Amino acid sequence: MQINDTAAIVTGGASGLGGATAKALAAKGAHVFAFDLAASIEKAEQVDGVTYVEADVTDGAALRPAVEQASSSGMPLRIVVNCAGIGPSSRILSKKGTHDLDLFHKVVNINLAGTFNVMTLAAEAMAQTEPLEDDQRGVVINTASVAAIEGQIGQIAYSASKGGVVGMTVPAARDLASHGIRVMTIAPGIIDTPMLATVSEEFRAGLAAGVPFPKRLGRPDEYAQLAVDIVEHDYLNGDVIRLDGSLRMAPR
Repeated sequence: MQINDTAAIVTGGASGLGGATAKALAAKGAHVFAFDLAASIEKAEQVDGVTYVEADVTDGAALRPAVEQASSSGMPLRIVVNCAGIGPSSRILSKKGTHDLDLFHKVVNINLAGTFNVMTLAAEAMAQTEPLEDDQRGVVINTASVAAIEGQIGQIAYSASKGGVVGMTVPAARDLASHGIRVMTIAPGIIDTPMLATVSEEFRAGLAAGVPFPKRLGRPDEYAQLAVDIVEHDYLNGDVIRLDGSLRMAPR
């Protein structure tokens, strides 16, 4: 599927994986609608071809107008990349007590329910577009994590949420096949995003040393490159692609 002259939604599009993906899609000729929270948008690098839209992925009522903004832009909505997410750490049991249930709910609500919410509303809009060759109308790319399979100590909520994203991939692809919409998931390993910017170089070096090859952290532009490849490769559907340098996460 060609990216030029299409509309695209990227959640978490103001920075990190989403910011790199929004920039890459815009460079390919898409009109990108980068959904994010107001505080993140204020700090975002302004990119030609990217419109920043304040949107909370967990708020269905408020999200619908944002999706409608993208779908009524004059270009057909054909691309959605879900990058919005959080990753706090907490053990089931620790010296502080049990894992906070509200925190667990928050992580699952943003990472899993938010992904489902955007995918559902965007698919509804995509289904109204004119079909292309092979009756295709668009593609949704969701973001999981290697933690979906090899969650570390303290990642119980994050791993559960990302495992849910992995689990949605095949049924979502099957549900939306009749509408000509593909669904794929990327499961990144350790990517050098703003979330890692606050840790020491020594700690970052330790993380990189655990990657078999190439022995470094992944880059957001590498995620973006894979997302672009998925959009352009029409036969990729219903699968999860690890982007991790062959990393298999240790318990801690």
